[in-house]
Amino acid sequence: MEGRPRGRLRIYLGAAPGVGKTFAMLSEARRAGQRGKDVVVGLVETHDRERTARLLDGLEILPRLTLSYRGATFTELDAGAVIARAPKTAVIDELAHTNVPGSRNAKRWQDIEEILDAGIDVVSTVNIQHLESLNDVVEQITGVPQRETVPDEVVRRADQIELVDMAPEALRRRMAHGNIYPLERVDAALANYFRVGNLTALRELALLWVADKVDEQLDRYRTDHAIATTWETRERVLVALTGGKEGDTLVRRAARIADRSKGADLLAVHITRADGLSSGANPAHLVRQRTLVEDLGGTYHQVVGDDIPRALLDFAHGVNATQLVLGASRRGRFAQILSRGVGVTTATLAGAIDVHMVPHEAVRKGRARAGSGAALTRTRRLSGWALALLGLPLLTAALLPLHLALPTEILLFLLLVVGVALAGGMWPALTAAVLGFALLNWFFTPPVRTLTIAQPENVLSLAIFVLVAAMVSTVVDLAARRSREAARSRADAEVLSTLAGHVLRGEAALPSLMSRLRETFGMTSVTLLERTGEAFPDDWRIVSTSGGPPSTSPGEADNDVVIEEGLVLAAQGRLLDASDRRVLEAFAAQAAVALRQQRLRAVAERAEPLAEVDRMRTALLAAVSHDLRTPLAAAMASVESLRGTDVDWSPEDRAELLATADESLIKLNRLVSNLLDMSRLQAGALGVALTPVAIEDVLPHAIDELGPVSDRIKADVPPGLPELMADPALLERVLVNLMANAVRYSPAGRGVLVSASWHGENVEIRIADRGPGIPPESHERVFMPFQRLGDRDSHAGVGLGLALSRGLTEAMGGTLVPEDTPGGGLTMTISLRRAA
Repeated sequence: MEGRPRGRLRIYLGAAPGVGKTFAMLSEARRAGQRGKDVVVGLVETHDRERTARLLDGLEILPRLTLSYRGATFTELDAGAVIARAPKTAVIDELAHTNVPGSRNAKRWQDIEEILDAGIDVVSTVNIQHLESLNDVVEQITGVPQRETVPDEVVRRADQIELVDMAPEALRRRMAHGNIYPLERVDAALANYFRVGNLTALRELALLWVADKVDEQLDRYRTDHAIATTWETRERVLVALTGGKEGDTLVRRAARIADRSKGADLLAVHITRADGLSSGANPAHLVRQRTLVEDLGGTYHQVVGDDIPRALLDFAHGVNATQLVLGASRRGRFAQILSRGVGVTTATLAGAIDVHMVPHEAVRKGRARAGSGAALTRTRRLSGWALALLGLPLLTAALLPLHLALPTEILLFLLLVVGVALAGGMWPALTAAVLGFALLNWFFTPPVRTLTIAQPENVLSLAIFVLVAAMVSTVVDLAARRSREAARSRADAEVLSTLAGHVLRGEAALPSLMSRLRETFGMTSVTLLERTGEAFPDDWRIVSTSGGPPSTSPGEADNDVVIEEGLVLAAQGRLLDASDRRVLEAFAAQAAVALRQQRLRAVAERAEPLAEVDRMRTALLAAVSHDLRTPLAAAMASVESLRGTDVDWSPEDRAELLATADESLIKLNRLVSNLLDMSRLQAGALGVALTPVAIEDVLPHAIDELGPVSDRIKADVPPGLPELMADPALLERVLVNLMANAVRYSPAGRGVLVSASWHGENVEIRIADRGPGIPPESHERVFMPFQRLGDRDSHAGVGLGLALSRGLTEAMGGTLVPEDTPGGGLTMTISLRRAA
């Protein structure tokens, strides 16, 4: 197998058990074998289905690996045998299966990965409920947790995925005919997991998951083959957002277009310039529009590009968009004459993509300027004017007595104009260029002291002087403007980055955000106001504030930003210019998000205790209706039998009935006592009287209370063990609960060891069993009320024993901690303070 390429994986995916995945897999294996391919069966579970088992006839079946675990024998896939056999194709069922401890790998899909690496093709099966990403969704739909899962990436990497589909009604008919489960399990299955609603939901999940997989394969194929044209396999509506107010209209229009095509995707994209400079987009509008897109089930994207039409179309082709929604141009008629604009250019270059130009209220109203047009400070502009108006006459006076050549004089004047441009920007430099042209013509160009120019080359020299001066002035002014915008954008980015961090951190995100906003803009106060109700439009209440006296209404503030209907951010201190207001609007949008998170957190906190109470009530009702009634019914049946006169009971039968009644009433009394004690613990009304107690005095009584199973308890208490501080009755209850629990889960013939020791100021009592144990991640779960970790037999009790034991131990000032028993099992360790 040296140098053998990796094998190919083919998966039969089903929505539920019984749709025919294994049948389809074996049918394909038989067809491949008939074509002469080397096919072996690594492992197939027929689940006693006769038609499926018949398909194995004639196929080579490799022996399974036999493993022993906790006294039982299991068979698993022998991956080593498959690799050693080296067939062309191996058929291996149940991809998500968890192997028995001690196997080659923890999961079967890991075995399959090794087989694929050996160059062997594998055909396998999996149900949609076993995919890791859908596990919680399936549990929510069906109410049945799926503990065996496989990572989605493992299935997505498969070379072929074939969906084995079946209508819910057809699957239920198969179930009713006994083709899936034994007849005794059919009624329960049809009434629970195999309900029509469950099967329909699972089927839709499977179809959607496979559709996404097909989309990935199509995208990969188009990329591999450099296909840039749009393939209309599924409608994808892309809306382009500029950051203006019209974006809300465009998003809703695009959503309506997508809704007309069942299963269409909605995408929104905003193009930002590659240099990071301002493009007129309003951050607050973009935040709101992104939320709107996501609320409508779409996705939001941001792309960087200088050529907006080209960047927009590149993105549209990349996501295989079929329709493009654009807003009609906001520019005026004259501007549209000079340039076609983004919309017309995009529509011209769109090709097979349908382009929708949507009118809106901002059409032909022009773009709002982001800020002041001045590129330089007032001081620099004044210095530029001074240098132009004073420097040129002084340079002229200095050059007159020198009688230099005209080209040299033009270069010196040009040098001064460049200095004016660097100092004061474009308009002082252009003024200096015109004034310099006049001075050069009058004083230095023959004939002097006239406006006439005798030689044509002098005309060209002066014209070039003016042209170069104008170009330099324009470049310097543009560079200064870009530098200022870059600095502004960098400052805005830093502020917004800090803003995002404050929203994501801490419990008090809104107060922190308001404080940050006040510090950023140097305001005296910043207040978030909310209208009290539609009936009182002028009444506002303060949601959050920072700084001095807060604004009580939007009209009192120097700056106010309407976030949404009835929610306004008001800032006092100074008026902000347009560029600062954009950042203020971004703060306002994040303040609304923070307020929404704060309120959702408060609702969740209020709902959590109610949910816990409801869960406890539901569990208690289930316990009363089943676990408490079981011993009560047994006792009543025994007593009723003894009272009956139609049967002459022998003394042995009467003794057995009395023992059954006695045992049932003792169990009932213990269950009721546990419930009452737990309610006292939760109400804080349990009386605890700590006194010095010797474990030798309490343990025998606790063992005797276990009744017939007391002979399975082995006590190992060393002599001279110090007394401990405890309530004797409560300690006895704790020991009884823990020992009864240990006996219940210990295998027949294996006892429970109770030992004691003391260390420093504490005495420790250990109850060790040899049962199946508990995974470390579930150690704390067993102490929650009504938790039994999957145990559902009628003798398991109400699931309060461990919860009550820990509560009683802590009420006595001690601790109860679970540990793994060496060699298998669970040990409960009670630690109580040693008596003085």
